[in-house]
Formats: sequence, C-alpha cells, structure tokens
Amino acid sequence: MYRIQTLNKISPLGLERFDRTQYTWGDDLENPDAILVRSASMHDMELGDNVKAIARAGAGVNNIPLDKCSQAGVVVFNTPGANANAVKELVLLGLFMSSRKIQPAMEWMATLKGKGEEVPKLVEKGKSQFVGPEILGKSLGVIGLGAIGAQVANAAAALGMKVYGYDPYISVDAAWGMDRAIIHAKSLKEVYETCDYITLHLPCTSETKGMINASSIQMMKTGVRILNFARGELVESADMLAALDEKQVKVYVTDFADDALLGHKGVVALPHLGASTPESEDNCAMMAADELMEYLETGNITNSVNLPSLNLPMGKAGRLCIIHKNVSGMLSKMAAVLSEEGYNIENMINDSKKDYAYTIMNLAQNMDVSMAEKLAAVPDVIKVRVL
Repeated sequence: MYRIQTLNKISPLGLERFDRTQYTWGDDLENPDAILVRSASMHDMELGDNVKAIARAGAGVNNIPLDKCSQAGVVVFNTPGANANAVKELVLLGLFMSSRKIQPAMEWMATLKGKGEEVPKLVEKGKSQFVGPEILGKSLGVIGLGAIGAQVANAAAALGMKVYGYDPYISVDAAWGMDRAIIHAKSLKEVYETCDYITLHLPCTSETKGMINASSIQMMKTGVRILNFARGELVESADMLAALDEKQVKVYVTDFADDALLGHKGVVALPHLGASTPESEDNCAMMAADELMEYLETGNITNSVNLPSLNLPMGKAGRLCIIHKNVSGMLSKMAAVLSEEGYNIENMINDSKKDYAYTIMNLAQNMDVSMAEKLAAVPDVIKVRVL
C-alpha cells in the first residue's frame, strides 16, 4: 500500500485518481512514500527516508527545496500546462485592463452613487478621462513560449495583434502548436524595441531575475505596457516605479505585487489569481496524481523538474530504478555489480539533468533485495528502487 501525504487541500478529482486498493492518503500520514502539495512551503520540512517523490499541483516549485530533494534521491514533479488556460485568460484580461482603464472607471462610477438623475449627464461629461487604445493591430511581445506563453501568443494573434514570440529554448511541441502568424523574435532587444505590449512567461532563474530593469526598460518604446503573470522577481520594482513616473512605461499589470507597487496609479495589481479557477485546480491535481502513480508503480518519470523524463515499458521480470550522480562510468560500474551476481540486463534507458542522472533497467529475472543494497553502495549512487 502506497502512502500519499497531502500538505494542502487537494481537489477531490485528483485524489480520486488513486486506486484505494493500492493507495491511502491524508494530511496526517506518517512515513509517506510521496507528497502531494500545492502552495505549502516545504523548505523547513524534514523528508523521511521513505519519501520517493513530491508532486506540486501547479507549475512553480519555489516552495520545494529542490537541491535537498535531489541530494536525497527524491523526484520532484510539477504540472506544466494544467493551469495554462486559466493563466492565459487572465493575461487577456490584463491586456484589456492595461488599455481601457476599466478599474479606475469602475471606481469612479461608484462615486456617482446617490446623484440620482444627474448620473447620465455626469457619465457623459466624465467618461473622456478613461479613454484607452484598442489592442487590434498593436504589437505584443511574448517572452517565454511554454505552455502558457504559446497559448497567450495564439490568442493575441486571433484577436488581431501582431505578435512577436521570443524563447531560445522553445520545445518542439510548443513550436508545432504556434500560430503561423507569430513572428519569431531573434532577441530580447527586438522585442523591447518593437512592441507596444510585453508579457512575461518564463521562470525566475539566476539569468532571468530582474531582467526587466532600468536598462531593459530604456530599450522599450515610450508608453509600453508590461504584463507579468510569471514571477514577481523578474521585474525590479524600484526601476518599474521610476519608469511609470517618467511615463516610459504606461501601465504595469502584475499578479505578484509587492508593497512598493501597491497604490501606484500606473500599476494594476492582482492577488496571484493566475491559476485560481476550479478547472485549473482540478487539472493540476489530476496530473500530479497521475505522475506520482506512474513513478511509484513503474519508475517512469514525466514532468520532473530535477530529474530527466524517462519511459521504459515494463519487462516480464524485475526492474531497477537508480538515481545517481551524473558522472562518467556509472553505467559500467552498476552493470559490473549485476554481472558479478549473475543478473542479466534485458534492456535499459538512461538520461541526465544537470548534476543528476536516472537509469531504468529491466532484468531477465527478479532481484533479491540484498542486491539493491550492493548497488546502493556503489559510489555516487543515491537511491535504488526494485520493482
């Protein structure tokens, strides 16, 4: 029986994916095989030796200690694309809100309460202060063409915008799904200099943190409108406020506001609503549950952020799943241990991601548990599972 610990309220549609004859789950389970989490911070959490995997029902994994997990041989999954439509729809709303001054217009309308028959005349007199441009024919730069960015680009093109997409790491699947009208921007500079609107859809890394700053903003068109539904740290708040005050940036729409940004008339701040739809929560939970079951039952990996994706059909006998350091000679060392004990490898698959690697081996015969201990003793082997 596999034990799944839940750290947040998880959609019932996700939990129903688990076969009750093979799984038990709850928020108070001890010694779990895997953990299912949404937003709870795990950085100060002790991971038991039995934990094999963590699935985040969402795309970002900032709440999970990735280095700690990798060192312990714990596979960390996320659910890319499960919330893409929800975020895409909010980005489109942000585009319209950045142009048409909807929020201040609604706030102003509320001040007319009690004016009685004067309201229609006051509306006609005051509406000019909320004039804003249409998005039709305007240029939009989409930085990051993953699951969300690609959908945003396609939707904006369908609305009549001229869309520039920039992503040096675009996947083949994402490229196939792109509208032919999307213009392939060859550099960030091209996006900055060309686009009336810019929307961010990329992770926050050492390379991208603070990428929207005084220097990059100076390359942009005067009056540019910037949308950030990816990560707050991508934008330097102080530089953004200065650019808003200087009218270099017309509007900044963000789902990740900080205290400095709140209250500025050029900022449209939302309370991290990107994936806050029941459909998104259901989709993320179902995908996360499926990823955990696949890994626990077969060792196959899909959508891991710290280990490579690998899929090998099950054989007729034993299977070994080995997480190890990405160093030379590992396969030969592990094969030598198996060969000395008379085990034959029928087929195998191996891949790496940065400092760590993963190997799946189908054996011609079932393996004695003691053999797993011998393999685990090989230098740079981190975790061995026998299925």
